[in-house]
Amino acid sequence: MIPTKEEMINALKIRQGERLQKKLMSSVVAVCGLGGLGSNISISLARAGIGKLILIDFDRVDITNLHRQQYKASQVGRYKTEALLENLKEIAPYTEFETHTVKIDESNALDLLKDADIICEAFDNAQCKAMLTNIVLEKMPQKYLVAGSGMAGLGSPNTIKTRKITDKFYLCGDGVSDVNDDIGLVSSRVMLCASHQAHTIIRILNNQFEV
Repeated sequence: MIPTKEEMINALKIRQGERLQKKLMSSVVAVCGLGGLGSNISISLARAGIGKLILIDFDRVDITNLHRQQYKASQVGRYKTEALLENLKEIAPYTEFETHTVKIDESNALDLLKDADIICEAFDNAQCKAMLTNIVLEKMPQKYLVAGSGMAGLGSPNTIKTRKITDKFYLCGDGVSDVNDDIGLVSSRVMLCASHQAHTIIRILNNQFEV
C-alpha cells in the first residue's frame, strides 16, 4: 500500500527537520539532461522531497546506459523523460513533475527554465554544457546554476569536489577527467558527482553555501 501524502511528508520531516522540509517542498529544480548525472540527481532530489522537478532530455534509453543511469532493462528504447518519470512516481508519488522531451538550446532555454529556482546542468557533451552555462549566467543571472565537470574513470573518489565559481554558480567533479580520453564512465564515480550536485542544491535551498 502506498503511504499517504501526509505520512510521507511527516517521515521526511522526522529525518530532515520541518524547517528544511518546508523549503524543499516549496522549491522548483530543473534537471537538464537525464543520463548518468541527471537521472541520479533527480532521484536524490525526489527522495529529499523537492516540491517540483522539471525534467528535460530528448534522448531514449539505450542498453549502454543501464550500468550507470537510473533506468530498467525493460525501459530500453523509451524516451528518458517518460521512463524516469515512471520510476520517480514510484519513489515520490506526491512530487510534482514537468517533463520536456526536447533538446534544450538557445531558442527554448529561457522558456523551459523560467520557473526553476535552481538549474542543474547534467549533460555529457562539452558544447551543451557550455551553451547552458552561458545562457544561465548571461540571461538568467538571478538563478542558481549547479553543473558537473569531470567524473570519468577510476580516479580517487576524493577528487570529486564542489567548487563555488561565483555567488550563484557551483561546479561539481574533478574538473579533469573526460570520457573522450577513453577513460570510460564508471557508475560509482558518476553517482558520486551526481550526489555532489544534488547535495549542493539541497544546501543552497537551506541557505548553506560553499566558501
